Amino acid sequence: MKVAILGGTGPFGRALAVRLADAGDDVVIGSRDADRAAAAAGELGVRGTRNEAAVDGVDIVVLAVDASAALATAQSLRFDAPLISVASELEFAAGAARPVAEATSLAERIAEAVEAPVAAGLHSLAARKLAHGRPDEDVFVCGDADDAKALALELASRLVAGRTVDAGPLASARALEAMTAVLVNVNRRYKAHAGLRVTGLP
Repeated sequence: MKVAILGGTGPFGRALAVRLADAGDDVVIGSRDADRAAAAAGELGVRGTRNEAAVDGVDIVVLAVDASAALATAQSLRFDAPLISVASELEFAAGAARPVAEATSLAERIAEAVEAPVAAGLHSLAARKLAHGRPDEDVFVCGDADDAKALALELASRLVAGRTVDAGPLASARALEAMTAVLVNVNRRYKAHAGLRVTGLP
């Protein structure tokens, strides 16, 4: 699979690039700064270039930039391949994380802004764990476009030792993004790096 990772110079993007490259995928990381992308790519053993070039000719694009820049980045580019949104908008107060008070998820707003099909997922994966191997936990993906969701699930299967779980329509991204806040709070409280597993599935 040919995968572009926008925000590939950040912690999650770098960890994602390593796991996908180890799985045999053709990975290119994108950045607004071509030199920064090339430097990070050299460290990771993948290709690196500007965002505009990174999305050309790939099978799927992972939007791994910070949540604050995700929508603007998506709006600035033309996508011929499906897009997977992995960011969560969070607020922090009194040492705790919580979802922002938006009626729609970040993924849904991105889907409204681009012509390419959009899936959402990977929100429960921690960059630190992903950088060191395939965590023994489940990963969740949702979307309205069947082909885009199938590609996102295939990509997700390379990242974890657990299961890839179809979490339904793109509207479920609201719950997946909010779950990030839950995990942040759990990890802070217990000084852990917790993930998720679903019981009762075949």
